Amino acid sequence: MENICHRYECEVAFSDTDASGWVHFTKILNYAEQAEHGYLRKLGIPVFRPDKGGWPRVKVRCDYKLPLTFQDKIEVRLALRKVGETSITWKFEIAKANGQIAAIGEMVTVKVNETGEAETISVTESKLLEGGE
Repeated sequence: MENICHRYECEVAFSDTDASGWVHFTKILNYAEQAEHGYLRKLGIPVFRPDKGGWPRVKVRCDYKLPLTFQDKIEVRLALRKVGETSITWKFEIAKANGQIAAIGEMVTVKVNETGEAETISVTESKLLEGGE
């Protein structure tokens, strides 16, 4: 994947799997969210504050390529596709330790204020986001 701005590594927990022994599809999205939150924290951009708002997801797409299982070591690669006036489009890729791609996807988050209304991304935040790692 090109233009990676952040990497997040973890190990699949038993609680992430379902009766098949594979990671439940919703956990894949959780891994992508953890990467996004890690990147925002690294930049000093609050993920959520009750008095300021946050960055809810408004659109998610994910293509599942290979199953993940308990104790797989994975890396989530996050790339910034676009910073808009009020939204960010992220691309993500989840790879096993051996390099095989387990999932690829895209998500759109919108900056909202404390009442949940869309808010303009500041010039400072935009510059931080586009700086990469």
